[in-house]
Amino acid sequence: MPSFDVVSELNMQEVTNAVDQASREIATRFDFKGVNARFERADNVVTMFAEVDFQLKQMYDILLLKLAKRGVALACLKADEPVISLNQARQVVTLRQGIDAPLAKEVVKTIKNSKLKVQTAIQGDIVRVTGKKRDDLQQVIALLRKAELNMPLQFTNFRD
Repeated sequence: MPSFDVVSELNMQEVTNAVDQASREIATRFDFKGVNARFERADNVVTMFAEVDFQLKQMYDILLLKLAKRGVALACLKADEPVISLNQARQVVTLRQGIDAPLAKEVVKTIKNSKLKVQTAIQGDIVRVTGKKRDDLQQVIALLRKAELNMPLQFTNFRD
């Protein structure tokens, strides 16, 4: 029976490359000369350090540009409010990946409302879709691509 998995993943190597490129750019930009501004990446969190809030906004724009050029979906980013203390400002950007329970339920509901003859199963951070016909599965993929969900979805493990 044909099936595929709906996932939401990031290529962490591309994220690392984008953060490194952004770090090199702020090291060479004239408006950041003599400023203690830097990026730090740990697991799924990128922390930006600068002296003032305005520089954080510029750094965030640079980071978005580098991530977009690397093909990382910007919908996965969640930026917290900047924390400003005396001569240092800090902002945390969280990289979200995986399908959490509310999003999985929304995906399943979208598929069920389409009245296609497929079955869905939530398996951790994956939603598995199975059906008798390959065409039905391709219609589900097209449906989910058009759906307005707040996370980018990928379709993997397509089996006949």
